[in-house]
This record gives sequence, C-alpha cells and structure tokens, in this order.
Amino acid sequence: MKLKKLSIVTVLALSQVATAIPALAESSNTDLLPRVVAQEVPNTDSEVTNAAEGKAVEVTQEESGNTATETQETKEMPNGDVNEEPSETITDGTTSGTTETPSDSTSIEEEAIPEIPASNLNELILYFNSTKMEHGGKTYNAPQPMEVKKGVSYVPIRALVDRVGFKVTYDKKTKETVITKGSNELRFKTNSSNYTVNGVTKAMKGTSYQTKNTFMVPLTAITQALDIPYKADNVGKRVIINLETKPVAKFTVEQKEIFAGETTVTYKTEAESPSGLQIINERWEGKQDIYDTPGEYIISYSVQDASGSWSDPYTQTITVIKPNQPPVASFTTDKTEYKMGELITITDESYDDDKIASHQWENKAYGYFTPGPKTIKLTVTDNKGLTASYETTINITDETLHNENDFNMLFIPEGEKFTFDSGSVPSRPKVSYSFEDEASTLIRSNSPETVNSEGIVYRETVGGDMRFMIHHVNNLTKNVKMYVVATNINETEATLRTDYLGFAGPSYIATAAGKKSVLNYFQSMQDGLKQSTLTLKPGERKLVMLELSKTRMKKGDVISLFSDVYSDSPLQFDVIMIDEKSDPLAVLDQLPILDRDGVHNRGTYPNSTRVIRYMEPVGDVAQRLILGDNADDPNLDGMDPMRGDPTSNAGNFGVLYKITLDRVAPNTLVSFNPRGGKYSGYAMVNGTITPIYTQGQVKPDEQAVLYRTGDYEQKVEILLTAAPGSNLPVNLLFTPLPE
Repeated sequence: MKLKKLSIVTVLALSQVATAIPALAESSNTDLLPRVVAQEVPNTDSEVTNAAEGKAVEVTQEESGNTATETQETKEMPNGDVNEEPSETITDGTTSGTTETPSDSTSIEEEAIPEIPASNLNELILYFNSTKMEHGGKTYNAPQPMEVKKGVSYVPIRALVDRVGFKVTYDKKTKETVITKGSNELRFKTNSSNYTVNGVTKAMKGTSYQTKNTFMVPLTAITQALDIPYKADNVGKRVIINLETKPVAKFTVEQKEIFAGETTVTYKTEAESPSGLQIINERWEGKQDIYDTPGEYIISYSVQDASGSWSDPYTQTITVIKPNQPPVASFTTDKTEYKMGELITITDESYDDDKIASHQWENKAYGYFTPGPKTIKLTVTDNKGLTASYETTINITDETLHNENDFNMLFIPEGEKFTFDSGSVPSRPKVSYSFEDEASTLIRSNSPETVNSEGIVYRETVGGDMRFMIHHVNNLTKNVKMYVVATNINETEATLRTDYLGFAGPSYIATAAGKKSVLNYFQSMQDGLKQSTLTLKPGERKLVMLELSKTRMKKGDVISLFSDVYSDSPLQFDVIMIDEKSDPLAVLDQLPILDRDGVHNRGTYPNSTRVIRYMEPVGDVAQRLILGDNADDPNLDGMDPMRGDPTSNAGNFGVLYKITLDRVAPNTLVSFNPRGGKYSGYAMVNGTITPIYTQGQVKPDEQAVLYRTGDYEQKVEILLTAAPGSNLPVNLLFTPLPE
C-alpha cells in the first residue's frame, strides 16, 4: 500500500500515541468493571509516554452507581455542545453523528494504520487518533477522532452511542447530555470531570469538553457505567468494544406451597433480550410438573436469542413439602367415673403437623349435676381446613359431692363465668371506700361515636399527663382512616412522650374492639414496648399514636384506643377521620369540627386516675364494691372544648381505677358482676392480666371469676378501666368460699 509522505515528527507522534491505550486485565467483578478480552498486561493502569505531549496515557476504570433519579424534560440531541443548539446533522437512527465511508479511504490516519477486519458482527472498533470506526463489517467516520489528552482517551459521545444503539437526549433545563440504556441513565456536562449514573455523581479520569461542535467524554465513563466489555489492541492501534448482549432468563413459580405428589407446578417465564432480539430457544434443568418426593429441588432455566447467544442460567430452589394430613383429635379425662359436682380434669392431646386453628367442644363441663353417662366430643380444625373428631363417654353417679353453686365458686377458673342468683347482689353490704384522684387529663373522643362525614371529631389544647380514649365507628360510604395530629403552638420546642398505648380494630363488633384495646393497654404497661418520645419545633405538626392510622376503616368498622402520654408544653391535639387517600397534615386546616351526636359522651376531664385504697377486712361476709354508678363512684366533671359546654363523664369511661384491698379474707372469691348490661373487658389482678370472661360478654345474672385467696389473709391489687362498648355500673363481689 502506498502511503502519503509524512514528516518524521508526525510519524513519531503517531507511533507513540498508538500505544496510548494499553490492554487491560479482565476484571474479577464483571458487574462493576468492563470485561477485557484482549491480551493481558501486568498493570491495568500501565502508562506509555506520549511523545506529542510528554505525558502518560491510560484507559481508566471508574465506579458506577445504581440509584434511581428523576427524569427531567429532555429532547432528542443531535451532536454538538450541550450548552448550545447542536449543529451536527442526523441522517437516520443508524448512522447519526457518523458517516459511512468506503473501506479504501485515503485518510492519512487510516492509511497509516493497518486495517484489521472485525472478527465479530457484534464488535465496534475505534482507531487511535482516527475518525475511523468499524461496525458489523462496515466502516464509518466519526465527526472527530478518538483523542488522547493527559493520558485519557476521549471519544465523540454521539458517534459512539449511536453505534452501540442506546438513546441519547439533551436536557435543556439542566444542560446535560443524557444516555439511557434500559433503566440506566448517564448524564454529562461540558467542562466537567463528574457525571451521574442513575442519579449518583461519579468522578471521571478526565474532563469532558467540546471541540468543533462535538462533545467528547472519557471512553471508560461510558463503557464501565453501561457494563460494556472491551479490549485494547496496541499492535493494531485500536479499541475493540464487544456489543454482544446476552438475553436474560427468569421465571417464577406461582404456587406458594408445593405438596409432594399433589401439586401441579406452574412456571411463569419472563425471558427477554436487551437487544430486542427474539427468544428462539429455552433449556430447563430439574423442572418437573409434579414432584413425588418431599425435599428441596434446584431448577435452572436458560434462553437463547436470535443471534445464537445463550443467557446465563437462572436458578431457583423450591421446597416440596409433605401433603397436608388431617389433624389428630384427642383428649383424656383424669377418671372415667365421677360424682355429681366433682371436678373433671380434661387434658387436650390433639396435634397436627402444622397448626390447629380451632377447637370445638360438645358437652364439655367442669362438672355435671345429673347422673348418667356423659359423652364429650372434640372437633379440631387445622389451618388448611381439615378436621378430625374424638369423643369419649364418662359416667356420673347419683352421689353428690358439691351442689352447683358451691362447685362454681370453688372450681370455675379465673377468666371464666357462671350463672348465679343475681337478685341478692343489691342486698349485700357495700365496701364503703374513699378515693383520691391523680392529675391526668382525660380526652374522651366518643361523640359522634358513629361518624357520618369527614372532619375533626375532637380538638383540645393540653399539656402534662394525659390519657386518650378514642372510640368511633365509620359510617361513611367509603374507606377512611383516623389520625391524631399534634401541633406545637408554643414559641419553644416541645417534647411528647408516650408511656402506654392500647389499640384495637378495625372490627365490626364494638365490644370486641373495646375489650381488645384494654388488653393491649394493660400489656403495654407490662412490657413497655409502646414507649416513645418525639419533639416538635415551634409551629410544627406531627402524627402521633400511629397505630390508629395503620389500617383503613371500611363502612361499619369500629376502632378503639387508650393511650397515656406526657407533654412538657401545651399542645393542640386533633382527632380526625378522613378519606384513606388524603394527607392528614395537608387537609387538617380545611376540615370542619363535627358536632356531638347527643347520645354518647365526649369531653376533657381532669384527674382521670382514681386511686381507691381500702384498709379494713373484706370478704369475711358477702360484700360488693360499686364502680361507675355516679354515687359511690361519682362521674368526672369536665368541658366539651369544641362547644364550651360543661359535661359529665357518664360511666367514667377512660378512668383508670387503681384499687388496693389491704386485707382480703382467706378463701375469698373475687368476681366481676355487671349491673348496667352486658360487659366485656379485662382487669389486672396482682399484676396478672385476667379476662372478664375469655369467650365474650358477661351478663347481669353472671359473675366472672377474677381471683381466689388462699388459706391466709392477703392484699389484692386490681387495675381496671371500663372497656368501650360495655355497660356500667359494675360490682366487684367478695364472697366467702364454701368449706
């Protein structure tokens, strides 16, 4: 080949620059660094003296990020300076920014460099200090040659990306050139040594610049960020970029549980080609439609695209479990024959491989009071819905050990109930107690109990020790949420501390929500898990008591909440019900204050912790202690802050009773008897949380067992608060046990 005459200096410069980009050793982390497929050299950052500039030349490797970023307004960018309207012409989507040329081009640079044909249609070849580019067997000219500046190789960004096939746009607002590949986004600015990869700023080894309306960036800034493997061929004075992109294989298994020999497994494939090629083949390993044996199985899935490239295998491990077996129902009795009024001890021995969800007993009793055979049956249901039953028959003789009333007082367990002659209760002597009230402001948000429109159901400004009792029903024709918003109305920072909190709901049953909220309230006193502290700057608003708003309320749903809090400064509290999609802090100022319903109570009441201490003997004879009657236990007086009206806390809901009985007689039954209607709740007796009937409500002709003293006089401490949805007044009964 006949070469044009070159000056010695030029030839020397070209020969030195030709060594500018050394071969790089293959990275051990192909996810972060470009994969090198050329000859290896010991030093990946090896330097070669550049005769033209007297400086080292290197191909650098830079870190890439993966943080998402917002996409700003962009437009398709031809070529040119990011700070001006580009002036290069785009001819089509294939060759924009480059010009196809015949293979026998007479360019000085091209003739000085031996032509080496591409070995692969997926290779893009760039030549040192040349505009020449080869791709897929064709030769193209870039608007500017690949240049070396201060040891860093620069390429025309548009020409390179057009050949690679990614999208290039120009963001007028930020004056950035934007390259996108799938979910990846690169942003470059002129005269900057930084760029962003998916919103994360990264440093480049060189500074981007513009020359002759062409935007130039370090080659490795693009190859590494977009995970494009390449090799440097110093002999051929070129960089070979591998554009081959493997397809991606993926699949999911639709069944959450796979039972051996039963479940037909459904596989959902999600293969794709980043290059947009058709998936033409697939390969499975370990795949079965039905697995006969329990155990773990590894399944591998690969796909092939139209170029012949296979994906990396995608694997999943699935667990095949034994088929669900019915539970086993079983129980024993401590004897097979009993007297009337004799305690029967039943031990449940049912089991299941997974979990028993429910027990249903028929004719089970702690004792029987008629003679003859008694068949007891148990049906258990596991969490998959399979059931099993077991029954046994015992015999009751005609001999009596205890009558039914004595038996109930002696043997009915704590948390259970029994029927009795409640007509005698009013004639029992009363425990004539006195009390003191502790400072704790009660905010009772209970009216309107049934809320028919969005709005503020309670607003109050208060500080110090507080107790919230919130109980409402959603009657809107849409889903809503309830919130408590605290606003710091002071000119100094305020601190709000939560001590105890009990929340329940949403539920369709008001008594169930009220009962569970009391249980959770008492549990928070024992475990301390609800304690928290937050600060509010002057004028700041924050959501508090967050459990209230975790779950949406459908129409008819009831929520119930107790919470003891403390604030070192007065705060404004707003209890609101709004559409589930609304932002409570954004809409608060537009919400109306809802009026009370005229039936239920709301108000702010001071001194809401009532301390009762009785130091005289109790239980030697049948006695009663009355709560919530507005006589022995007077209602708290307060104000409705939304209307400015005085109000009385009927039933003293929200009041926490701390009852200490210093001298309860030996062998005394302590029980709970509602007088105003059905009641469902909990009490804490000597530190133990005890249900006021485990299975539901207690009626006025029933008493629920709370505690029994032993053979010695002892102190009994009872913590009690009226459960929302229940009825007051109530009696605590103290009854001597039969011998």
